[in-house]
Amino acid sequence: MILADKIIELRKRSGMSQEELAEKLGVSRQSVSKWEGAQSTPDINRILQLSEIFSVSTDTLLKDEADLPAAEASPQEPSVETEPPLRKVSMEEANSFLAVNEKRSVRTPLGVALCILGIVPTILIECFDTTEKIADMLGAPLLFIMVAIGVALFIISGQKMKPYDYLSREGIDTEYGVSGMAGDKKAKYAPKHTIFIVVGVILLILSVIPTIIIDAAFPDSSTADSVSGALFFGMVALGVALLTHTGIIMGGYKKLLEEDDFTRKRKKRRSKPNPAMGIYWCCITAVYLLWSIITKAWDVSWIIWVLGALLCPLIAVAFRNKDE
Repeated sequence: MILADKIIELRKRSGMSQEELAEKLGVSRQSVSKWEGAQSTPDINRILQLSEIFSVSTDTLLKDEADLPAAEASPQEPSVETEPPLRKVSMEEANSFLAVNEKRSVRTPLGVALCILGIVPTILIECFDTTEKIADMLGAPLLFIMVAIGVALFIISGQKMKPYDYLSREGIDTEYGVSGMAGDKKAKYAPKHTIFIVVGVILLILSVIPTIIIDAAFPDSSTADSVSGALFFGMVALGVALLTHTGIIMGGYKKLLEEDDFTRKRKKRRSKPNPAMGIYWCCITAVYLLWSIITKAWDVSWIIWVLGALLCPLIAVAFRNKDE
């Protein structure tokens, strides 16, 4: 039995996940995954640590002809039972998840863009319709149609991803080769991820420039105002779509690797809902409805949702659960 197989067997006998073993050794989970996949070999200091943790000799670990001692009841098992069992993830399941996640990275950004661009038809119609009758007849219906299509895309994406919700909520134990595959794909995608983020942020920052230039060049033109407004929403929609697209793809790799927002500790926190957020969004909805109904400014009051989304992270941090 080679060293890689011995590490897998001893880790499972001890009831430890790759992440737990990595913490004991002071290394990353990916290092443990590479050892178990025979992609790399631990140095002598790690071999000594493994020998102590698993209570076996270094000769047993290093010599291929040396078999492991028969499995015995582990004294650590009672403590392990207090932790939820790890969800096994096979290579087939991981590839299936990444394929579904890739489709989601197209549907969701498209839905977001449609919701943002929903106001653009009204703006452009008003530009050419002096009586505002056509704008009333077509503008609002087109807005709701585009938003409805966007919401439909969100629902479809959510339903397709439901079988893989556990990746965001539960600890996982990936089978041989899964972590290596996800790590390789993540490394290859990283340059594109950076480009998408840079372009998306730049589009959001520069989205006001067409408005500034057009308003300065044509100060009294309603047509110019409409065009500048359409360009503004177009650039914002494209920027947000790019950020959403790349965030979903990179998030898929991080879910399989249990990195950043998907570590075991973060998953435990995520499973405990924050009541402050429910109250916050109820207040946002109330303000939106009161403002819209009292002032009849339905064409302006939607900005409440944008401001609410921007303030949401601040509220989440300010009123986080005490046990976090």
